[in-house]
Amino acid sequence: MTGAALTLPEELLLLALDPVRGKPYCRGRFLEYGVAGAALAELELQGRIAEERGRVVVVNPLDPPDPLLAVFLRGLLPPGKGGFLSGASARRWVRQAGRRAGGLYLDALVERGVLRRETRRFLGLLPYHRHPAGPGSRAEQVLRGYEESRAAGHPDRRGRLLAALAAAVELPAVVRGGDRRARAATRTLVREEWPAQAVHRNVRQDKAARAGGGGSGGGDGGGSGGGD
Repeated sequence: MTGAALTLPEELLLLALDPVRGKPYCRGRFLEYGVAGAALAELELQGRIAEERGRVVVVNPLDPPDPLLAVFLRGLLPPGKGGFLSGASARRWVRQAGRRAGGLYLDALVERGVLRRETRRFLGLLPYHRHPAGPGSRAEQVLRGYEESRAAGHPDRRGRLLAALAAAVELPAVVRGGDRRARAATRTLVREEWPAQAVHRNVRQDKAARAGGGGSGGGDGGGSGGGD
């Protein structure tokens, strides 16, 4: 892992997980949406996809070097076609891919020693996982890079995307961090960056369902860490 560049889904996970307790600072389901949105953001940065009126268009269908990004890019192509147009709804894709994306990236980070996996049982019965930092973790580096980017006003697109995604999943340090102007700027980033907006819309949908007593949001479980 040493020296390897982190993708945006990996950076978001390391920013969102408590390195000691291994528990997300936000709801696990929200983080899963965020990881899926971060995969879209990374694919866009690499010139593989673009967004048109809320839909994802594949502009370069060749597999990227990262194997997980290649999996998700293939999933955006029309079934049975190698053409460039996919037209998948960004919001819907984030909702459908969230749990898988969160699980796959956690598995990959555990395999590489960036995170450890601890299995626990809720009420002594239901198993769930925690993911504290492993010996190869770069969580401190990611946090330091994020803070430096925020202090500089997020001058580059990658930093803006990470900040927007972190705000969209409602990471407390991002949503409540900094002064009033910094928090307002972060909210603006969520509206301006379409992958973060797709995540935010799913988060709002889940919160509305919970407030109304509905069950469509999916709860706090899943690969990113449910249970206490």
